[in-house]
This record gives sequence, C-alpha cells and structure tokens, in this order.
Amino acid sequence: MLIRLDNVSKYYALGGETIAALHQIHLDIAAGEFVAIMGASGSGKSTLLNLLGCLDRPSEGAYALDGQNVSRLSPDEQAALRNRKIGFVFQNFNLLPRTSAIENVELPLYYTPGLNAAERRRRAVELLTRLGLGDRLHHHPNQLSGGQQQRVAIARALVNRPPLILADEPTGNLDSRAGAEIMGLFRELNAEGITLVMVTHEPDIAAYARRTLQMKDGRMQ
Repeated sequence: MLIRLDNVSKYYALGGETIAALHQIHLDIAAGEFVAIMGASGSGKSTLLNLLGCLDRPSEGAYALDGQNVSRLSPDEQAALRNRKIGFVFQNFNLLPRTSAIENVELPLYYTPGLNAAERRRRAVELLTRLGLGDRLHHHPNQLSGGQQQRVAIARALVNRPPLILADEPTGNLDSRAGAEIMGLFRELNAEGITLVMVTHEPDIAAYARRTLQMKDGRMQ
C-alpha cells in the first residue's frame, strides 16, 4: 500500500478554541491509483492533502507512505522524503516569475545528490518537450498561457521521478479546454504507473479519476 492513514485527526488552536480539521480518517491508496478527493470549502480536503504531502503532521493517528511511518520522521527526514517520493501541482502554478520554464523545472533537482548540471538540464528538456513545450523552454511564466504554466508545473513535479503526484485544484485557474488537456495528461501519467491524488470541487474534473472520495466536516464519507 503506497498510502495508509490509520485513525488520523488534525486539530488547530484558534482564538482559544480547538478546531478539528480532520476526524479519525482511515484511508488506503494503492500504488497506481488515481483518486479524487471532493468536498466543499472547509471540508478538510486541503488539510488532508497537506498531511499526505508531509507538509503537516497529524495530531493523532499514523501516516505511512510506501511503508514508512512519516509521523516519526524529523523535519529534515520529511523534507528528504518529499523530494524523493512526492511531486506537487498547485492551482496557482507556484512558478518563480523571473525564472524560465526550464529553470523552474530544474529547481527540485538541486536538492537531489549526485546530479550534475548537464543531467539536470537533460531531464528538464526531456519533460518539457514531452509535455509540448519544447519551443517554450526559455519563456518566463508571464509569457505562457495558464495551461502552459500548469504543464511547466507538472514537469517540475515529475522531474525527480516520484511515485506520487498530489494535485490541489489543478484546473481551478484554467478554462475548460486547458483543464481537459491537463486532465488527459494526468490520465496518461497514471497509465504509466504514477499514483495521483487530486483535490477538486468540480464533478467533471473528479470524473477523470478512477476513484472518488467525499469529505464533509473533516470526515471521510
């Protein structure tokens, strides 16, 4: 099992009160799945994605990623695990604005030991070309359409060859045509064996996944 959550809860202190963002979540996701997590704003889906991405820790319960108990890792160990195992795709692309497409994609590789500049460049060019951006390698984000920016972000997420991609509303800032292109790309990646977990509030986008989970008030329905 690639992802296993066992009785996971997450609490936050807010104005002297304790807010439960997640309640006793049990979740198994096998390698090679494509899972959509749906729910209204405030349902806990983004909190859940942050936990899966090792960006936050559960208050209670255990999270195992590829058989490793993430809850017991130090912050540095969690960061190293993220770099090896997880790629992130965000609604707002999160590209560096003064940096070219190829440099944005190369960025995660600077934290990968043993890779020289030539190999970083080769991987970035290969991915961007595959994603249809071979003629946009040196363009900056403001010279790219929304769909092209999201393709750069996907290339950046893939460049370390992680087994897991986490996507938070990946089509939220795209028109319907660009959104459909991105989702078609996700299906291709999933067919190649990459596990995808995607948060969305759009039923037509969730329909691209092979399994859909619903969240409400911090609970899995």
